[in-house]
Amino acid sequence: MSKTPAYETLTLRKEGAVDWLTLDRPERLNALDGAMIDELDDYFARLNADSETRVVVMKGAGRAFCAGIDIKSVKTVVGNGIPADMRGQRRVSEIIVRMRRCPQPILGLVHGPATGGGLGLLLATDIRIAGESLRLNCAFIRLGLTSCDVGVSYLLPRMVGASVAAELMLTGRFMDAHRALGVGLVSEVVADDKLDEAAESYVADLLRTSPLGLKLTKEGFNMGIDAPSLESAIAMEDRNQVLTIQSDNFAEGLAAFLEKRDPVFRDV
Repeated sequence: MSKTPAYETLTLRKEGAVDWLTLDRPERLNALDGAMIDELDDYFARLNADSETRVVVMKGAGRAFCAGIDIKSVKTVVGNGIPADMRGQRRVSEIIVRMRRCPQPILGLVHGPATGGGLGLLLATDIRIAGESLRLNCAFIRLGLTSCDVGVSYLLPRMVGASVAAELMLTGRFMDAHRALGVGLVSEVVADDKLDEAAESYVADLLRTSPLGLKLTKEGFNMGIDAPSLESAIAMEDRNQVLTIQSDNFAEGLAAFLEKRDPVFRDV
């Protein structure tokens, strides 16, 4: 990104190759209104052409990660009637697609409520660290809607298995941070005020990788989940591995390993 956008509902802090993206409507528990949806869509759309940003850290300001759609502003999200409602739905779901498609890994720091659309954002991140206050649920079904929304029906069963996903989606029950850790939805649980500190080691490890290797690993991971067969996954792996073998970064990685030093990778 050549110029940092001026957002109203998001705070974007750039630290070298890392974007620290904060949902910044704490007075509304970072609930999604029309402005935030537009700004999230804009931010993640820009990442595809951004060769400078290698890692995104995404979190929420105040007491929550994201409390889903802002009920008080719901008409700024959906419309009035089926055509308008479908457009509103697609505005939100497109954010999830962009998060999964962007080449940068997204590290989610999640605490407090992560409900409904906030759960969708949580699931769309690549690595998740939970604060002890995390409480997530499929709030949709408690509002008279279906829990199959913003990618939840696709992402949640793949992360926690069919039974736990069905429990959450059919009942709207809440899951706390420690159960989320137990079912593999998050990588670790820390005190809320230690989330940024915990993120630093993940960011450091991500930045130690080669730029191309990191991008292709996210791509390959996503494609592997949906591969129709082992052979299909291996064919994709072989292609990506050959691409990275041809890079000068592979030679640098080997040399650094033999010389017992950190590699110095460059973007290619």
